[in-house]
Amino acid sequence: MTEVGLEDRINTGTRSSDLRITDMRIAKLDGVPMKHTIIRLDTNQGITGWGEVRDQASAHFALMLKSRLVGENPCNVEKVFRTIRQFGGHGRQGGGVSGVEMALMDLAGKAYDVPAYMLAGGKYRDRVLVYADTPARKDPDEMGKVLLERMERGFRMLKMDVGLSLLWDVPGAVIASEHERARKPKDRPYTMHPFTGVHITQKGIEHLVDYVARVREIIGDEMPVAADHFGYMDVESAIRLGRALEPFGLEWLEDLIPWQFTEQWRQITDAVAVPTCTGEDIYLAENFKPLLDRQAIRVAHPDPASAGGILETKRIADLAQTYGVPTALHLAATPIATMACVAIGAASETFYALEHHAADVPEWSNLVTGLPNPIIQDGYIAVPEAPGLGFGDIDEDAFRAALDPRDPSYFADTSMWDDDWSYDRQWG
Repeated sequence: MTEVGLEDRINTGTRSSDLRITDMRIAKLDGVPMKHTIIRLDTNQGITGWGEVRDQASAHFALMLKSRLVGENPCNVEKVFRTIRQFGGHGRQGGGVSGVEMALMDLAGKAYDVPAYMLAGGKYRDRVLVYADTPARKDPDEMGKVLLERMERGFRMLKMDVGLSLLWDVPGAVIASEHERARKPKDRPYTMHPFTGVHITQKGIEHLVDYVARVREIIGDEMPVAADHFGYMDVESAIRLGRALEPFGLEWLEDLIPWQFTEQWRQITDAVAVPTCTGEDIYLAENFKPLLDRQAIRVAHPDPASAGGILETKRIADLAQTYGVPTALHLAATPIATMACVAIGAASETFYALEHHAADVPEWSNLVTGLPNPIIQDGYIAVPEAPGLGFGDIDEDAFRAALDPRDPSYFADTSMWDDDWSYDRQWG
């Protein structure tokens, strides 16, 4: 019998201890489903790591990190993450750090020849449940038909918008100042919900109840459906609406108010017999702790492209588990960040479901190679066993077709960011 040597049992295509990042390049995409910045990390051993900045975030959140990355060993994921995490923040400000961490995990997985879920602790499941987000429709019959079509395509969980966007043109449904009425509900992103002075009347509550009731008539009572985009309303309106929607068995009520108001979330959660859900704009696990300590939410809902990437989101899921709270993942992304989320879903015991925002983008699955096409089948994404994030490569033709017309450069030179420097230490 021929003796098997050590090098016959390991991947010798790379030497992980000698692996170094040599460059960062980006491409900006549009309409797949939103605006996205894709990160490419190059190395001295010819392997490439892919990551994705949070949807609709500035590419600069990633590019400013380049000078802190070049020369680093991407297999030191935790060390590099701790170096750059200070440059992230809540919402889309976490997009750069999070996207880079995904690329580090992709590189480390490729260097060690293991899937990213293995680096996150191993696998609990072979496929990940996906829920299809569905933007608002004024007509409940139209919304019901769209949801029904998603069901016919195999989706096993859905989400729809229920809130002020359906009421703004309904006489007597909303109490608001003349100034507020001059703006649509999504036009006030810098005024937090409790400070808009907007309230829903009883007529408005009844209108939304009738809307959801009609949708349920169309899709049936057994299909899991979550609700989102309630609008910039006060806590009392949120409680009244939540109570009125209790009979419809909704999976959760998402982002009724800003995540920062822990005590107000606790009030809503205590008052309403529908699970409450928030977290898509929270950066780092430590910032979920106040909500969990106060039992203020029933579903943790981080977006890995804001929260800090794969390992940090896994920490959020593990933390939430100790409080009896499951984790679902918010996402509006290309297949790159989606596959990072699949790794998290595979590695997290109490993972619930992953959001898919591109159900109406037929070319979405074509952006990468090496995965089933379509990527989502029968409402699930199969957990890949290939190294790193699990896909083969990007499809260059599909990428070029999706480039943002405002900035269609394709992984162009970024040397202008090579020498960015500051005294980064955060203590005196």
